[in-house]
Amino acid sequence: MNLAAWLLFLFAFIVFYSYLGYGFLITILVFLKKKIGKAGHTFSEAPLPAVTLVVAAFNEEDFIGEKIENSLSLDYPEGLFKLLIITDGSSDRTPEIASSYPGVIVMHQPERRGKVAAIERAMEKVDTPIVVFTDANTTLNKACILNIARHYQDEKTGGVAGEKKVRSLKETQVAGAGEGLYWKYESYLKKLDAELYTVVGAAGELFSIRTHLYEKVPSDVLLDDFIISLRICQRGYRVAYEPEAYAVEAPSASMLEEQKRKIRISAGGFQSIVMLRPLLNIFRYPVLSFQYISHRVLRWAVCPFLLPLILLLNIYLVCTNGAWPFQALLAAQVLFYAAALVGWYYSTRNKKVKLLYVPYYFLFLNISLYLGLFRYLRGKQSVLWDKAARENFA
Repeated sequence: MNLAAWLLFLFAFIVFYSYLGYGFLITILVFLKKKIGKAGHTFSEAPLPAVTLVVAAFNEEDFIGEKIENSLSLDYPEGLFKLLIITDGSSDRTPEIASSYPGVIVMHQPERRGKVAAIERAMEKVDTPIVVFTDANTTLNKACILNIARHYQDEKTGGVAGEKKVRSLKETQVAGAGEGLYWKYESYLKKLDAELYTVVGAAGELFSIRTHLYEKVPSDVLLDDFIISLRICQRGYRVAYEPEAYAVEAPSASMLEEQKRKIRISAGGFQSIVMLRPLLNIFRYPVLSFQYISHRVLRWAVCPFLLPLILLLNIYLVCTNGAWPFQALLAAQVLFYAAALVGWYYSTRNKKVKLLYVPYYFLFLNISLYLGLFRYLRGKQSVLWDKAARENFA
């Protein structure tokens, strides 16, 4: 084979490995780990730690009451649970509504400086050994805090990532279908990551850390939850995964809203790779770097740029070689992208076709990564993110 053919198969292998192969490989590694007797930590009836649940809420007057009631109804011993709501910058009735609930700690200042600054202020008030962060537009399951707290019996557990679930409200809601499928696969990978060693970055909808491990992050950080959790891993701790602690949120109201969110996250992903560049050193962090590169870096910063190269190399080899494997691969690519375009057509009419929204959402994610990179390089992403429009729970 010539150089073009070798590059084609190399690039195709990297893309396959990033999206599917890593899942197969880590499944095998976790199976082997269990076979040789290295089981996970077993829980005992140890005393529960005191916990503070921190909610950063910006202009959430329509949902903050339901959020507080949901938080106060969680199963956890009285006297060991605190609820702190920080409403900095809110110009609606969010601070007033939050303050009407007895026992809830409410922090507010008129100036809006972004979520990172709000969390920074909130952490100055946290005096419990464990802190749990959750978004204002989510609801938590009743045993959420109990299931998170038990992981801290292991001294090497520095944080716990909960599960994000996307509530599908309409059978034809394309944004919810794609987003929900994506998070189901992500949850599966998180479970395997945690069983092998650690979750590779927690999601802000629900995650917890040991308070003394909290480390300030720069004010311009876009994915504070991701950076905070991985910096804890850099210090030799692991982030556990607890699927029985979950946050449920409504899907984006439309694919346009979902695209805005994905572009913000993509810009934050490129920023995180730069900020966490020591984690690219697999000799310093052997298992952590393997997981981080396989699960995050390849998918964020490598595969989006390999996909067009694979297509162009494939076309070149069909034109110059004509061998059937190249023809078959090109036909598969053309069919896949055609399905994605048809899926896009249906999405403009908010219609969901199961066979089409997988290729469409895949292409949608990678285009969002391109746009996120441009935004990051231009420095145009503000830490004062616009509140995303989402479907109502009611």
